[in-house]
Amino acid sequence: MKIKTLLAAAASTLALSNGAWAQTEIQWWHAFTGRLGELLAEQIETFNASQSDYVVVGNHKGNYSETLNAGIAAFRAGEQPQILMVFEVGTATMMAAEGAIKPVYEVMAEGGAPFDPDGYLGPVKGYYTTTDGQMLSLPYNSSTPVLWVNRDALSGAGLDPDMDLSTWQKVGEALDALKESGHECPLTTAWQSWIHLENFSTWHNQPFASQENGYAGLDTELTLNGPVQVQHIQQMGDWAKDGKFIYNGRRNEGGANFRAGECALFTESSAGYAGIKAEAEFDFEIRPLPYWEGVEGAPQNTIIGGSSLWVLAGHDPEEYEGVAEFLSFLSTSDIQAKWHQDTGYLPITLAAAEQTKDEGFYDANPGTDIAILQMTGAEPTPNSKGLRLGSFDQIRGIIDEELEAVWAGDKDAQAALDSAVERGNQLLRRFEQANQ
Repeated sequence: MKIKTLLAAAASTLALSNGAWAQTEIQWWHAFTGRLGELLAEQIETFNASQSDYVVVGNHKGNYSETLNAGIAAFRAGEQPQILMVFEVGTATMMAAEGAIKPVYEVMAEGGAPFDPDGYLGPVKGYYTTTDGQMLSLPYNSSTPVLWVNRDALSGAGLDPDMDLSTWQKVGEALDALKESGHECPLTTAWQSWIHLENFSTWHNQPFASQENGYAGLDTELTLNGPVQVQHIQQMGDWAKDGKFIYNGRRNEGGANFRAGECALFTESSAGYAGIKAEAEFDFEIRPLPYWEGVEGAPQNTIIGGSSLWVLAGHDPEEYEGVAEFLSFLSTSDIQAKWHQDTGYLPITLAAAEQTKDEGFYDANPGTDIAILQMTGAEPTPNSKGLRLGSFDQIRGIIDEELEAVWAGDKDAQAALDSAVERGNQLLRRFEQANQ
């Protein structure tokens, strides 16, 4: 009897173990911490609880650049995850990595999971698809820059918090008044290249690079040193000299200053919503990104930042089936609508946008629809549909260096942007030669 009991217990344990082993593990390497990391983890938990065939494991690998580099190193070592979060400037690099990626359209077709490419927002989908419309990676967190306003700070400077801030001319007037009132941080920014050169160019329908900003070929050259861009960067430099623009860092270091109530105006991603809503103890507002009145074609449309999810090659078919199920889950209207409402990132599907509108979210939270309107209000032109450049992360580093020289008063805008073009073009030529 005792032997039978032991055998039964062993059989039960073995069955439980086999059940656990039957779950296929899917590794997702990402770049999120803080509130965004919590919301990402919540999505993983919801998916894992919804079925028993697969278990997704999230792994934070540092900031965007560090996560991309970790994925590349892991692939070379044969230890790559199934899913890798890659920020938008890494798109051309991933597209050129033949043999290292498994295109999302193939993953979804082979996995048989629900997938409708036409259901995604056009400006978002277009960034991650081939010229014939095949989706290479899945849009995940897509954002666009907006102007964040500390209404209390404007009031404290004797300004009407409802004042017109639609143009940089009007912003300049506000900065003058804020500085005169003794405000120590009238304006700050996050992601200076992304907002004040990349999106600035598309918003003003100016080419950032030749060959339709890299979409039409690898033989592209930077053109970000045109007169419209030079005028804007020089004005920013003058504001920095006068203490009206305070530079806090290349990424989102300025976010902490704005959330603490130290800065009156802040150019930042629409995805700043999650942190600002959670931390700000002042009356804040979302406004459209300003444009320079008098520039023909402005405002045009802004473009996305954020990241997409790339599926890496070298895994078993059952793992890709799990990836397909998970990516399909992330694209569902309920998941996307909640993500959009919680974070300020764009809803990547038309259904999620409609659901959010129907639920009354935009009426209850004015300004949260501005990001969508900025991106979809005008038909994109060859200058404004996006940027697809090789070695773009390194090029951004060069631009950051040159902009910092302007903010410090060491260079004028024309010299700095001319240098950024010359140095950046050298990287583009090397990328072109390596991928011919």
